[in-house]
Parts: sequence; C-alpha cells; structure tokens
Amino acid sequence: MEVFDRPASCFGDRRSRAEIELVVIHYTAMENAEAALERLCGSEFEVSAHYLVGRDGTVFRMVPEDKRAWHAGVGSWAGRGDVNSRSLGIELDNDGMSQFTEPLMAKLEVLLSDILDRHALPPWAVIGHSDMAPGRKRDPGRHFDWRRLAEKGLSIWPAPLPGGDFMRDAAAFGYPVHVGKGAILSAFRQRFNPNADGPLSKEDEALMAGLARGFPAEVA
Repeated sequence: MEVFDRPASCFGDRRSRAEIELVVIHYTAMENAEAALERLCGSEFEVSAHYLVGRDGTVFRMVPEDKRAWHAGVGSWAGRGDVNSRSLGIELDNDGMSQFTEPLMAKLEVLLSDILDRHALPPWAVIGHSDMAPGRKRDPGRHFDWRRLAEKGLSIWPAPLPGGDFMRDAAAFGYPVHVGKGAILSAFRQRFNPNADGPLSKEDEALMAGLARGFPAEVA
C-alpha cells in the first residue's frame, strides 16, 4: 500500500510507555482532504492524527505510529483515559453528512488489516471517536459502515441477546457510562443501530447485551 508522508507539527511521546491498544476512527468534517491536512499538520489548532484516508483512497501518514498523536482528546475507553497514548488515530475524508466513498472504504480496509496484524490487535480494538467521547463527539457518524468492517474481521457487530441491562452492559463493553444514558444511547446507535430513534428500545438492549457478552472491554 502506498502511503504519502505529510508530517504533522503536534505530537509527542506516548506517556508511561503505553502500548498501542486501540484504533480510533474519525471523520474530518471538512471540505476535502487537503483542507483537513492543512489543519491536522499545522500547529494552530493543536490537533493531529496518524493517518488520513482521502475520498479517492489516497493514504497520508502524519505522525509515526510510535508517537502520540493529538486526535482523541478528553474521553476514556474500558475505564481508562489518555486514549491518545494508547491508540492510533485514523481520519477519514468525509463531511459528516455524506456516505463514505468506495475508494476510501477499500483503502481503509487495507490500512486497518495491516495495523491490526502488525500490532496483534483484535477486531474489537477498533472504535469510533464517539465511542470513547460520547456526548462530545459524533464521528465517524451514522453513515459509516461498521457492519462492512466487521464482516471482514476489522471490527465487530453484535448478535442480539435477550435480558440485557443497557447501562451495565455498556460499561462491560467499554463505554464511559459516567456521561449518562442519553449520551451513551446516542453513541451506541450511531454505530450499532443507526436507523433507530426515540427512547431506549428492547432492540438497543439486546444489541448492547450482545456486545457485553461477546466482546471483552480489555483490548490489550
């Protein structure tokens, strides 16, 4: 896979010798890849990521994998914070309102497969920005095809199970439940039940139970 280097200004060392345990998926919410690269590689906004995948499938590397990019911000997963120190961040060239292009998705699959293989990470190590920062972030959003990734072993998709307790199961899966049920439900639906609306449903409960019982929160 061809990767083009566009070095970022904002990054540092991984703290406390943290190892890579997670891959966090984002969308850029910008007009195009070049605009996103200018923002992610500059110093003004104090933000960066390890990779950006363009709508045409071009892959850019901004921060070396052994360094801590500034992509996740405040949040936690599986009861632990400083997600930046224990993750890789992948930005996707998407405005947040459109479908993700086929060239982008195809190249993301190649990139994720390579990352998971090299770092010996399981499929459940791939999460969305909204998963670890519910209520604060919405990317990669309801248009992102998580099921497609799961079918290729690059993410997960739950089999519904009866008798679940939504918030207890959310905590067991890894969600930071201290932010409240509303934020967790929104983040969960963006990823696993994107057509749902309204109050918490039995379908939501069953899908969350499938996540809690099928996939461990510990990712390393």
